[in-house]
Amino acid sequence: MIVRNCSGGIVFSGDKVLLVANDKHEWGFPKGTVKNSADVSLAVFAKDRVKIETDVDAKVIAPCGKTNYEFYSISRRKPVHNNISWFVMESKADTCKAFPESGTVDCKFVEVDKALDEITYSQDKSLLMMAYQKYRESLKD
Repeated sequence: MIVRNCSGGIVFSGDKVLLVANDKHEWGFPKGTVKNSADVSLAVFAKDRVKIETDVDAKVIAPCGKTNYEFYSISRRKPVHNNISWFVMESKADTCKAFPESGTVDCKFVEVDKALDEITYSQDKSLLMMAYQKYRESLKD
């Protein structure tokens, strides 16, 4: 089994959240595989990944837990286990641009309640609710 460490961001702009779609049109959040974690912090990597996939400049607010999932890689002929560290982020603007070469075929900012209907995987829906709570708490500070 291949084990990969990944990092990603849940980016809010007001009451909207950034969603990205992959080539299978599965909606979720921008994330990527950390090639060498000694070179950069997970938070910095997540911020950079958001920029690469969507051209959104986001500020990291707080860590937001971890998720993981497994799948079988046909090209590698092995199972892959992804460990993802997530970060709550904020963007002043709610515009984005998808970069298919980065793996993102579409992106958009959507109102949080509508995002729950569009997100493909249930663990990402739970992650959104936790992240949104942390984001709202950060606005009170």
